Amino acid sequence: MSKVMTENLTTLGVHLRNDRQLGDLADVIEAIALATKAIAAKIQRARIDDVIGAIDNVNVQGEVQQKLDVLSDELVLRCLRACPSVAVYASEEQEAPAVLRDQSQGGAYAVLSDPLDGSSNIDVAVSVGTIFSVLPNDQPDASTADAVLQPGRNQVAAGYVLYGSSVLLVLATKHGVDMYVLDPSLGEFLLVATGLSMPTEKKIYSINEAYLNDFDAGLQGYLEYVHGNGYGARYIGSMVADVHRTLLKGGVFIYPATTKAPKGKLRLMYEGNPMAYVMEQAGGAGSIGASRILDVMPEQLHERTPVIVGSTLEVEQVSKRIA
Repeated sequence: MSKVMTENLTTLGVHLRNDRQLGDLADVIEAIALATKAIAAKIQRARIDDVIGAIDNVNVQGEVQQKLDVLSDELVLRCLRACPSVAVYASEEQEAPAVLRDQSQGGAYAVLSDPLDGSSNIDVAVSVGTIFSVLPNDQPDASTADAVLQPGRNQVAAGYVLYGSSVLLVLATKHGVDMYVLDPSLGEFLLVATGLSMPTEKKIYSINEAYLNDFDAGLQGYLEYVHGNGYGARYIGSMVADVHRTLLKGGVFIYPATTKAPKGKLRLMYEGNPMAYVMEQAGGAGSIGASRILDVMPEQLHERTPVIVGSTLEVEQVSKRIA
């Protein structure tokens, strides 16, 4: 008598299709997932194929581009271009949004992405990730590019893919937060957890304390508080990895404004909004200090922001000191 198969065979595609309310949004998510599979393959062979290190160019942020930044951006754009529901794509690697099709042509969504967050860490084999945000295209055909400038509360989906010891996809929609793992033998993302929910408090904080002297007095006071109240420090230095740990274990991730970067360093549209959306859908919170990240009305595509995300009570502990 043959053994009953017990393997998990619930793929991302199957799980999305079972949620009929997603409609064409499922196609967009699958297009993003396909791009990240290709990025994962590039990362695994990065040193073999000599795509590690910087190229002789800077992006619109004034940052030196890594070879894999450019490759990853091209892969995401290519996959989204083939998706009939995507109207416009914006990336931190590109100065302006790429209009793919208008609303009248079926373009119902705008996608924003940090194609390879933490790419400089690949040289030393530290986990990196892809962050993405999906917004509705609310613009007439003549203004399709403007669909990317919406507050984060308008997001219909957001998430990230973590390239580490395994390749994980964390997806947040209005129905909650689910997690998938890429099965290399099948080439498919398989569902491993649904309805992720983070604890409301956890004595863990994640911040680069090397910049202590550049923090404002309120944040310095917060650090004195955690040092004296039994908090543990966890900091990898790769945003996706730090946020993922915070999502699963609880605590707070802080990337604040400093005297050298008074508006913060992380990008609102590519990092702050999608990560805050994931946290909120899992029962957590996202703040810039004085207000909720998702309520910020963006003034420009590449604007920067402080980011405080994590367990609700831990985010409050930080925010009330720097508001």
